[in-house]
Amino acid sequence: MFRQNLTPEQAFQKMKHYCGYQERSHFEAKEKLYGFGLHKPDVEQLLSRLIEEDYLNEERFAIQFVGGKYRMKKWGRIKIIHELKQKRVSSYNIKKALLEIDEEAYDKTLLQLAATKWKSLKAEQYLNRLAKTTNYLLQKGYEPERISASIKQIREKQ
Repeated sequence: MFRQNLTPEQAFQKMKHYCGYQERSHFEAKEKLYGFGLHKPDVEQLLSRLIEEDYLNEERFAIQFVGGKYRMKKWGRIKIIHELKQKRVSSYNIKKALLEIDEEAYDKTLLQLAATKWKSLKAEQYLNRLAKTTNYLLQKGYEPERISASIKQIREKQ
């Protein structure tokens, strides 16, 4: 990737657009600023300016990230936490954002995913079916004990 060399003011204008288009983590914004060829003092100053002017808000980013990944991609908590940690979001903001997920809806989503996967594996032997369904849900980021409970629930309905 080519490094652009922008003045701090040019970079600020670009960052306002970048952060206005979609919520960003502080880490993403910092990486982008360094990509503009800026040095640490300028980056720190621009980051604090973006935060002051409410273009950057890590809590808002975390809440939106959790909501989007849970609703759209049906990710479980483990995968969401891992992704947020990769984006260097603070533990406090991760915990606060995860509170946005309704427990009942979370279990319902897990059960629905498990049932769909279980049905798609009708031709498989029981143990293969169990393993593939479990692995699929683990990859989605759901907790092992919840996965076991939902598969048990599906088997009881049959």
